[in-house]
Amino acid sequence: MHDIIIIGAGVSGISAGIYASSRSDKVLILESQQIGGLISHVSTVTHYLGALPNETGAEFAKRLAKQAEQYKLQIKYEKVCQVKLAGSIKEVKTDKAVYQAKQVIIANGSHAKNLQIEGQEALMGTAYGLNAVKSAPNFRDKCVFVLGAGDGAIKEAIYLASLVKEVVVLNVNAKLTCVAEFKHKLAALENVQVWSNVRLQKLYGQAKLEAFDLLHTDSGELEHVSALGSGIFTYVGTSPNTEIYTELELKDGYIPVDSDMQTKLKGVFAVGDIRVKNVRQIATAVNDGTLAAIKACAQL
Repeated sequence: MHDIIIIGAGVSGISAGIYASSRSDKVLILESQQIGGLISHVSTVTHYLGALPNETGAEFAKRLAKQAEQYKLQIKYEKVCQVKLAGSIKEVKTDKAVYQAKQVIIANGSHAKNLQIEGQEALMGTAYGLNAVKSAPNFRDKCVFVLGAGDGAIKEAIYLASLVKEVVVLNVNAKLTCVAEFKHKLAALENVQVWSNVRLQKLYGQAKLEAFDLLHTDSGELEHVSALGSGIFTYVGTSPNTEIYTELELKDGYIPVDSDMQTKLKGVFAVGDIRVKNVRQIATAVNDGTLAAIKACAQL
């Protein structure tokens, strides 16, 4: 029997683990992949006071892992498959075991949104749905495309521009939706173009991209774009990992919480990207985990 089980070892989960472990020695963190979550895949960590200059997401995640080790957090790398949260004793079933706890903090975040573009299955991971940090070296002499217009997309477009021949941002909106800082940096780059009011409709190719269709939303015109050997890096938002939380009421797929990060179920908390919130940043994830852990320990 554990006092607290934390599902997920991203920023909010590790924050919760550090604060909870200072108040209880019966804290367990369950993580299906690696410490850091989605942050480990970004090119640069920005706007967070605790970040080092030009620190990559992977480097930041390594520091998280080191902090977890310093605090002797108990982390088991198992996939959570089922939960029972309604009772006073919570049950969490993984692909390896079943655990019980008095309190549960849900911190397993989100995953990249799937736009279900026609033809994507044959190109996923090789020419579509790419991550800049992992795949940019494969396209050094190519023009590549970045799908998205928010902070994450434009930050990665800026990073890609330093590594590839040319970058084209495919923006479904009339204007970029990222912060002013990224707009200014993007505008200063000579090898970047922004195509606005376009929506990706169809992909052509097997393993290697040959071409794609773009719908110009302002005119209704369909354009066939040749892109032989190119890649499409997708940053179009995320979807919460809430499929297993059937006992909780969701709002647009996210988990509603109060000011202490507690859900409608007593002893069940939700933190980070998985909860209903307006701002999803490292700073707010750290705050969420801190508040949830302190409140959860107070209820033991």
